[in-house]
Amino acid sequence: MKRVRLGAGAGYAGDRIEPAVEIAAHGDVQYLMFECLAERTIALAQQARRGDPAKGYDPLLDARMRAVLPVARANGVRILSNMGAANPVAAAEEVVRIARALGLCGLKVVAVEGDDVLHLLDPTGTRLEETGASLQELGTRVISANAYLGAGPMIEALAAGADVVITGRVADPSLFVAPLVHEFGWSLDDWTHLGRATAVGHLLECAGQITGGYFADPGRRDVPGLERLGFPIAEVAEDGTAVITKVAGSGGRIDRATCTEQLLYEVFDPAGYVTPDVVADFSDITFTQDGPDRVLVAGANGRPRPAALKVSVGYADGYFGEGQISYAGPGAVARGRLALDIVAGRLRLTGLVAEELRFDLIGVDALHGAAAAEGRADPAEVRVRVIGRTATAAAAKRIGDEVETLYTNGPAGGGGVMKSCREIIGVGSTYLPRSRVRATLRHFEA
Repeated sequence: MKRVRLGAGAGYAGDRIEPAVEIAAHGDVQYLMFECLAERTIALAQQARRGDPAKGYDPLLDARMRAVLPVARANGVRILSNMGAANPVAAAEEVVRIARALGLCGLKVVAVEGDDVLHLLDPTGTRLEETGASLQELGTRVISANAYLGAGPMIEALAAGADVVITGRVADPSLFVAPLVHEFGWSLDDWTHLGRATAVGHLLECAGQITGGYFADPGRRDVPGLERLGFPIAEVAEDGTAVITKVAGSGGRIDRATCTEQLLYEVFDPAGYVTPDVVADFSDITFTQDGPDRVLVAGANGRPRPAALKVSVGYADGYFGEGQISYAGPGAVARGRLALDIVAGRLRLTGLVAEELRFDLIGVDALHGAAAAEGRADPAEVRVRVIGRTATAAAAKRIGDEVETLYTNGPAGGGGVMKSCREIIGVGSTYLPRSRVRATLRHFEA
């Protein structure tokens, strides 16, 4: 039975680069996928592109491609990634420039466009699912609207001989579905095989999470070699079953527990995991240990894909202002609480208008509230944090400024001040009929 080996090269925009190089060099894979695009990430990328039309793609694209392209080319590994973010064409052009600089002549790069659908949305009739606000109400605050494309355009790019496929917003599992459909010749209405491919993609899409990174909990769930954590590989058979593994000797662990935890990650309904390609059914999946760091995955299914595509809308939603300062030694908690009281009083006195404000003692009550701290011994050090959301940058900046003034205005012994002011990018969801979205391909060659 034919088998295809896929590797996960990244699970988010800022992920490590070395594990991807390790997979390309020693993983015996045919395809390497870099999943680097969160909902908020693409809105930030759209902002960057507005400032510079040549930007808007993943800032780490250059470093990743310089590291992985030579070994991938030498070993016949094809690359698919959503590092194009808000500007897939510019990203593809950059990949070509890097390939030429590295002497990798003949490299075929394809950019997938069409996910930017802001121009297709009716401002009055389009409302965000989360808040009910219309695009018209948001007005000039709207930054971006990107539809989640499926595997189809990437399959077309692979059929055209692409060595590297660069996309914008696609569903995370679709990066892995595309090469499997291309290799096995499954039809795009073969719901069972698409459901199985989606299960593989979902298991691999967050890279080191499934190899024990997010799983690790010392003394309860020990994971060896986390400093050189290996990223996952899927060995997929033509019937859609797969073995999840990693490069021999790399850090981490793969077993039924790590796979089960990743399967449930961000899944609201295991029997109805909706993607642009298929509504996948994970409810009958089984994991069977097939040897050290090898888990056999079987039992996924699927049913027809939805008629509408999800659209992620990014919009300006005010500013965060934050300030932090540390206190240590005897009475650290009491001095920290006094610091919080002082800042709260100062913000009232100066008339700060904030939509939200938080006053935390990190290490005491920042996560679980004051009740969780009752009856516990005071720690030897605490970190004061005040953070708020405001309508303007000027108002947000005042929050950090007030924390900074604690240096000389009490209480005693504060140090290590940090303050920041940053714009908030809100993210909402809406839907668009699939028939209105048209993906296109742009072909380049080094």
